[in-house]
Amino acid sequence: MELDLSPKLAKKVYGDNGGSYHAWCPNELPMLREGNIGAAKLALEKNGFALPRYSDSSKVAYVLQGAGVAGIVLPESEEKVIAIKKGDAIALPFGVITWWYNKEDTELVVLFMGDTSKGHKAGQFTDFFLTGSNGIFTGLTIEFVKRAWDLDDDTAKALVENQTGKGIVKLDANVKMPEPKPEHRQGIALNCEEAPLDTDIKNAGNVVVLDTKKLPFVGQVGLGADLVRLEGNAMCSPGFSCDSALQVTYIVRGSGRLQVVGVDGKRVLETIVKAGNLLIVPRFFVVSKIADPDGLSWFSIITTPIPVFTHLAGSIGAWKALSPEVLQASFNVPAETEKVFRSKRANEAIFFPPPI
Repeated sequence: MELDLSPKLAKKVYGDNGGSYHAWCPNELPMLREGNIGAAKLALEKNGFALPRYSDSSKVAYVLQGAGVAGIVLPESEEKVIAIKKGDAIALPFGVITWWYNKEDTELVVLFMGDTSKGHKAGQFTDFFLTGSNGIFTGLTIEFVKRAWDLDDDTAKALVENQTGKGIVKLDANVKMPEPKPEHRQGIALNCEEAPLDTDIKNAGNVVVLDTKKLPFVGQVGLGADLVRLEGNAMCSPGFSCDSALQVTYIVRGSGRLQVVGVDGKRVLETIVKAGNLLIVPRFFVVSKIADPDGLSWFSIITTPIPVFTHLAGSIGAWKALSPEVLQASFNVPAETEKVFRSKRANEAIFFPPPI
């Protein structure tokens, strides 16, 4: 049975007052389970507070909209409180405890993508909440809470029973939360919209690659990531991941056409992608995109911290490396046709401007 590669939207899992949590289901997007990849989104309203939790998976978070504050506690480390805003990528290794808070009028939306190979369910994140109606405290008896934290009955009962919210709550506007510290962002967070561009092709597109040099904690997460922005009607060269990595792509903005070619030269997907879509390209499959007039942007994770891609078209395309005789014989064309083919895209790589 062939896998369904068509892009999907996230579905609401929980949330009401204060915000909501949405996830992609491996039953609807089978490549999540096949690739051991999880994907979800957190949306917080003004004064929305995502209660402290830890996950069974390492992740990369990406802020899609708004601004807020995040608390991060690495194993055997003090809490780091960071300001977050649209374009921020945050590396979240195994064992990290996080909380998220929005004090602004604009909704804060954070995307999570990560590796579930060591998780409880393939293709899904499992979060463990420290507090709330489904938190760790509610599973412990009053006696255990008293003994563990050396508390009296009333204090222990309050800790277990007072927080009735599940996962996300709305705080009173007067509640004061910790202030972020700029130095806490170092190594953990990077704004992709402000970072130096790794590739920038005039009138075509650009890319920022998140690797261990830019974001050291990416190495602990075991994932690579990038933000790609295509100009209107521009094209991203057909290419594939040549190190057996999977590429998980979320469409951040705009829309465009996408084609994926798999085994035996079969076009396994031809579709329109738009903001909010998530898709996964299988290992070694070739993918290419053409933006609609308003442009197309996407954020991807790659299941290796140092990804290697082979592009088939452009000045660095794989075809350029092959000798003329091999190309001529492979395509079964005369030398003149091979020369025309080789002469094209001599000064353009990865992204191609729209036809004049």
